[in-house]
Amino acid sequence: MTERVVITGMGIVCPLGHDVETLWQAILAGKSGVAKTTIFDASTFPTVFDAEVKDYDFTKYTKNPQLHEHGSRGSEFVIGAAVQACRQAWIDVETAEPTDRIDRNRLGIYLGAGEGSVDNDAFFAAILEGWDADKNEMDWGRWAKVAFGRMDAMRELEQEPNMRAAHIARLTGARGPTRSCLTACAASTQAIGEAMMMIRRGDADVIIAGGVHSMIHPLGLMGFNRLTALSTRNDSPQTASRPFSATRDGFILGEGAAILIIESLSSAKKRGVEILAEVIGYGSSSDAFRVTDMHEQGRGAIQAITAALADAGISYKNVDYINAHGTSTMENDSIETKAIKAVFKAEAKNTPVSSVKSMFGHLIGAAGAAELITCVLAIRDNIVPPTMNLIDRDPELDLDYVPNEPRKMPVNVAMNESFGFGGQNNVVIIKRFS
Repeated sequence: MTERVVITGMGIVCPLGHDVETLWQAILAGKSGVAKTTIFDASTFPTVFDAEVKDYDFTKYTKNPQLHEHGSRGSEFVIGAAVQACRQAWIDVETAEPTDRIDRNRLGIYLGAGEGSVDNDAFFAAILEGWDADKNEMDWGRWAKVAFGRMDAMRELEQEPNMRAAHIARLTGARGPTRSCLTACAASTQAIGEAMMMIRRGDADVIIAGGVHSMIHPLGLMGFNRLTALSTRNDSPQTASRPFSATRDGFILGEGAAILIIESLSSAKKRGVEILAEVIGYGSSSDAFRVTDMHEQGRGAIQAITAALADAGISYKNVDYINAHGTSTMENDSIETKAIKAVFKAEAKNTPVSSVKSMFGHLIGAAGAAELITCVLAIRDNIVPPTMNLIDRDPELDLDYVPNEPRKMPVNVAMNESFGFGGQNNVVIIKRFS
């Protein structure tokens, strides 16, 4: 018999807060985590604002911060999110002899983890000093001497996406299957969906799953600006993320980490831990279209949604709430709406759809997991989070986007959609545990 899979812990570090309850209260209050960029001087960029994690100290989550001191910004975020989730799920952290009744060989990790940024200051200082002006070319021998003297080898290793999982393993002693995926904006939803499948197969009892990403650096901002994917509403940053609005002009670059503890029902019952929700369906697809554009008719999104419903063994009529990818780009919001209408048919207009990216921006590799956390909370509290800044609705988009205020209503089944650059589409469905 296939194992049922449940969620037993959650943790988050994001622009709206450094824990789950702070995040949730901020969302229900319609607060914005968007402000002027402070990590570096972005004043000459087309976009001068973002959604940053501020006033965060990872050292309060570990007894041995020196073991993580070379970590990237993302690694620091994931330490806090993972420790929060583990504590809620009664998983011992930094304990030589754990008493949580979890076999460390069957405790896994699966992260949608973005690449870490290089030490930009040291890297470009080496480039400047290595440039041979007379020959108008790089003297790589001179560059290497400078780079070896200035660049931190451990920090450069943090460019590898799997380093985030390594920090969690060090904290928890997890020796089970460990995976990292980098499917852009769909990564952490993929991590959670595939973690569910691994537990169903019996590959692990518990998996620490989710995502982490920080691309708020000059190259990250420039890249998305060059793609014209970011909002340039510099006169009104806090209202710039406006999914489904006629005046939407791009997403807001955010950062953070979100972790959920995914566990077999038998393991959760054996340990006596509280069950927050049940993971019941996962669907994945590729558009096989353009590298940066979704298929115009949303064929990949439709396939992923349909697959998730089939995997869950439910009808679209059973879904109470859809947490949309809802990026606030012209393309995504239109095509996502088409996909929902194609699958949900007459029920599409009766099913609430909202985007919390309107408040904390786009967390890229961490987005799906962060948004799934809000789905769990929607089920817990029977409240659907709002789509903020939805004042001038696009007349072509005619679903119920829960504009500007949370909605009290029964929520038993929630669907979370994530669609990534490159055409990766991942959808997870959860339900109230019973």
